Amino acid sequence: MKLIPVILSGGAGTRLWPASREAEPKPFIAMPDGQSLLLKALARAFALSGVAEVPEVILVTNRDYLFRTVDERLRLPAGDYAPLRFVLEPIGRNTAPAIALATEAVLAAHGRDAVLLVLPADHLIRDLAAFGEAVRAAVSLATEDRLVTFGIAPLAPEPGFGYIECGERLGEASYAVDRFVEKPPVETAEKFLAAGNYFWNSGMFCFRAGVMHEALGALAPELAHAVGALWEGHRTGEFDRMATVEFEPAAFARLTGVSIDYAVMEKADNVACVRGQFDWSDIGSWQALSAVMPADELGNRRTGQTMVVDTRNTAIHAGERLVAAVGVDDLVIVDTPDAVLVAHRDRTQSVRELVAELRKTGDERYRFHSTTARPWGSYSVLQEGVGFKIKHIEVKPGAALSLQMHHQRSEHWVVVRGQAEVTCGERVYPLAVNESTFIPVATKHRLANPGTEPLVMIEVQCGAYLGEDDIIRFDDRYGRVAT
Repeated sequence: MKLIPVILSGGAGTRLWPASREAEPKPFIAMPDGQSLLLKALARAFALSGVAEVPEVILVTNRDYLFRTVDERLRLPAGDYAPLRFVLEPIGRNTAPAIALATEAVLAAHGRDAVLLVLPADHLIRDLAAFGEAVRAAVSLATEDRLVTFGIAPLAPEPGFGYIECGERLGEASYAVDRFVEKPPVETAEKFLAAGNYFWNSGMFCFRAGVMHEALGALAPELAHAVGALWEGHRTGEFDRMATVEFEPAAFARLTGVSIDYAVMEKADNVACVRGQFDWSDIGSWQALSAVMPADELGNRRTGQTMVVDTRNTAIHAGERLVAAVGVDDLVIVDTPDAVLVAHRDRTQSVRELVAELRKTGDERYRFHSTTARPWGSYSVLQEGVGFKIKHIEVKPGAALSLQMHHQRSEHWVVVRGQAEVTCGERVYPLAVNESTFIPVATKHRLANPGTEPLVMIEVQCGAYLGEDDIIRFDDRYGRVAT
């Protein structure tokens, strides 16, 4: 029996702003031990080879996150891991389309009886042995043609989670599902906690490929038809020796954005629940993330360079700067190079409202960090003002930016370390340390590093509009040219 873990890695993670941005969302956030949530999810999936045969791991993510995800995969310790295959979405369309496409991928490669285990990338689970036992129970139920979900015994009346009402016992820690309940008011959540047969809906699922395929066809026929047509036209490729599956963006955009709970699980009559007897945290807010950090004798939870005086029950997530708090209680303080968040710990769910306001006003800090990773290296915004922006750019050895053009800005480049190869219009020429060049507006250009050491340069942009979306790509070795 084949078990294929499917990791869903997407979502902007707006409640974890400013650490999470649209261009680098919460699966890439480092936990207190330095590992990202995505890295932990990958390790958790690969470890399931002790439960069943794992021929591959599928990761469903946005096309723009591919290179960062590969970087995370390479941070795993050396070992004999199952192959990793990417199903790449041009835009997010919620969990039902993502799971439906993963199901098509498994059907084509492994057949109807292969079992999928769907795992969100933003969960934190430390007890891998207990998690493996829960997966073993779920796989057993899935081979009986059940759609299996994982429930977490509630620790408190949490109105921020969905709930599963369980009925008939099917095994030592498994039940038939009577119904799903959307996020309830706190009074209802208190009743669920007292009843004892309600569990938090973890968002993890297990099922045979053929069973889910049939359920989608019966319960969400329009989505199933659209996904089938999309799969017929998929393209396969490779990135850094890992297999990729991509789709036509316009057709993908027409998919209905809907959750797998709403599309299938809430309507099906063959749903079972395995009670997860392992630690679990859905890292969906600063309060949730702070809760996994150790607390001092006054209830403060701190990472980075911090100092507190007469401060209680406060979480401080510091970066490279010292963050000091004096005489405050019940706060969450998050410091990043370009933004600082201060919130009452009971209001961290409202951080998304800040992000919505940033987006509304056109402030790109909802989307980008001051330092942004790219497939070819990274750039940092050093300063910006009306009509100008100054960047520090680092290009990996042998890497190159896309051949591109900007309609509303010109650029001045100065090399401070390494060597550059510049394409500007029809000219291709070298640029050495302490040399500079000018890229006029509306001119095709490319920057490449032909050397064996990092290329470091300063870029000064001038123009009426300096947004990152003022770019047209003509050629790109990382597949970022629109079809």
